[in-house]
Amino acid sequence: MAGISNTESLKPIYLDYNASTPVAPEVFQEMLPFLQQHYGNPSSSHWAAASLQETIEMARSRIASAIGAATREVIFTSGGTEANNHALKGVYFASRHRGSHIITTTIEHPAILNPCSFLETLGAEVTYVPVDGLGRVSPEAVERAIRNDTILISVMHANSEVGTIQPIGEIARIAKRYGILVHTDAAQSFGKIPVHVDALGVDLLSIAGHKLYAPKGVGALYVRNGTEISPFVHGAGHESGRRAGTENVPYLVALGKAAELAAEKANDPAVRVLREALKDGLQAVFGHRVQFNGDPTLNLPNTLNVSFLGMNGQQILNQFPEIAASTGSACHSGSTSLSPVLRAMGISEYEGLGAIRFSLGRYTTREEIETVVALFAERIPSTS
Repeated sequence: MAGISNTESLKPIYLDYNASTPVAPEVFQEMLPFLQQHYGNPSSSHWAAASLQETIEMARSRIASAIGAATREVIFTSGGTEANNHALKGVYFASRHRGSHIITTTIEHPAILNPCSFLETLGAEVTYVPVDGLGRVSPEAVERAIRNDTILISVMHANSEVGTIQPIGEIARIAKRYGILVHTDAAQSFGKIPVHVDALGVDLLSIAGHKLYAPKGVGALYVRNGTEISPFVHGAGHESGRRAGTENVPYLVALGKAAELAAEKANDPAVRVLREALKDGLQAVFGHRVQFNGDPTLNLPNTLNVSFLGMNGQQILNQFPEIAASTGSACHSGSTSLSPVLRAMGISEYEGLGAIRFSLGRYTTREEIETVVALFAERIPSTS
């Protein structure tokens, strides 16, 4: 333990993969030529732009293949937030002749909740369906919220804070009976568990590059063929007129490669084994003084949300400068208030203020997990 106490000898440990991932070496190498050599505008006709359109379509094809979609059903975006905004606003503006009611849940990411709030200022009506104590929404509750003027149901595939996987397939089957479109934010699930648009039954699906070992600032929106959706960014006729803007070729290449790797590595058992080792280690040290939040079985294999009962999560993390973890989603980091997700799950402040989210990734090692458990055993008081 004496060696563990010497923070200068400890390497930084990254356990915040749900906030952002490093760029994978394979992804970096593939995008590099398009930063250094192939730098032309893809819409140009001269040598500097030669083959760039084919490169873009190859990247699009890789993403489509990874999620079981047709190539033409993938729209490139600047990230998951834009993809979510495009899905919500695009469906709303295209469907106002049919209705203005949207259904979502109380635990969505701000990239869903805030666009919904904005659409409410334009006349949309939004129903926020609650979740249970495991962070899971009931398909029956979603069905009860359906009205004659409902145009869209948007439910995240998996929650970024507690890792609970939502019953998207069941919700989609219900929605189809009523002729309602379904969108899911798959930013946290893609690359961790299998994501297939037909298996899920969704009409729209959002992807964020920086959650799957691609750079920040790139993402994609899947739009099922025949789905009516308005363009989100207006300008020249890029993306078949669906999203204007000169293509960011290096990042699109990166996203395509990252998506290909993500499909290969989805549901990697090694990550789950390490997650369980961390859980078991903390349980052995702290016993009844820790509580694990989220669904114990229907969860992301990399995510562990732990409440240190009666304590403050941020104050705990302040004792571990060498560990990168989160007190909630990245958008709430550093906050001393109860996470909105945990509050929506009915978790009390006594339980929730001590919550820390550990999210593991492709490069997490057993040695790192053992070090984290040892550090917590050493630095957190043995009695409450």
